[in-house]
Amino acid sequence: MKECYYLFKRNLLLYIRDRTAVFFSVLSMIIVLALMVVFLGDMNSGNVVDMLTQLGGERDTAADEENAAYLIRMWTLAGILEVNAVTITLTVMGTMIRDEAENRLTSFYTAPISRLKTALGYISASWAAGTAMCVLTLIFGEIYSAFCGDPLLGTPECLKLFGMIVLNTLVYAAVSYLLALFVHSESAWNSLLTIIGTLVGFAGAVYLPMSTLPEKVGAALKCLPVLHGASMMRRVCTDEAVSETFAGLPDAAGDSFREQMGVSVIVGGGKVAMQYQIIFLMIFAAAAIGISVWISKKRRLHDR
Repeated sequence: MKECYYLFKRNLLLYIRDRTAVFFSVLSMIIVLALMVVFLGDMNSGNVVDMLTQLGGERDTAADEENAAYLIRMWTLAGILEVNAVTITLTVMGTMIRDEAENRLTSFYTAPISRLKTALGYISASWAAGTAMCVLTLIFGEIYSAFCGDPLLGTPECLKLFGMIVLNTLVYAAVSYLLALFVHSESAWNSLLTIIGTLVGFAGAVYLPMSTLPEKVGAALKCLPVLHGASMMRRVCTDEAVSETFAGLPDAAGDSFREQMGVSVIVGGGKVAMQYQIIFLMIFAAAAIGISVWISKKRRLHDR
């Protein structure tokens, strides 16, 4: 696997040395975080407070507002982690598009290296960079939470989130490679990245909660890995926050919030267990890699 390692190292270094790409990756992460917290955060936390008021009973309004803001900040952080897992891996996969534009990809295909190793070289670099940037996002999010006076995630929760980040970035790195097989210019790739970057927030129910989406749209999103990936990370991020916010109320109140906000994914009237979501993502990643290798083997060099 030396060839795969050298391709991985080469592709990763090309991304790291492209300071412009790294800068805009970090900048977009900060901008999305700020926009989500400043604009959508107040709206969503207000909705939670209204929900608590409607449930009745004697409530401490100030405590409800504080807990709701904490809950939405953690919900937002999980959504941003999912968005970055998609967009960063796509950005790094741009290396493959540049290699094709400069005829280096043809050299790789004519070299005595299997198509699988070539694919893994690009996918692993995208995977590693995406994981690193998502971990950086988590750190920024925790710093912001500490600044707001929120309790920090514990070590078990951070380890779970790290595992979920690794799994999600693997899925989207594999999908990015599959998409890159059908794009042959940097301008087209950048346009595709812009479109996907916009849509992924809706696909993961990040910009709009699940309860506001049409039923058919919600059913379609449940077939995509983005919603399940976001759901997994929301469960970990918001578990304590939901307990504090809905303390003293029936369990159904917290369950209703989880369903409305995409923390829990409901299929066939039942909540999808996290282990099934993990299996779904793993199958999706394996399928993307397998299809990519099959397509690249079937193609002739002059077709590229």
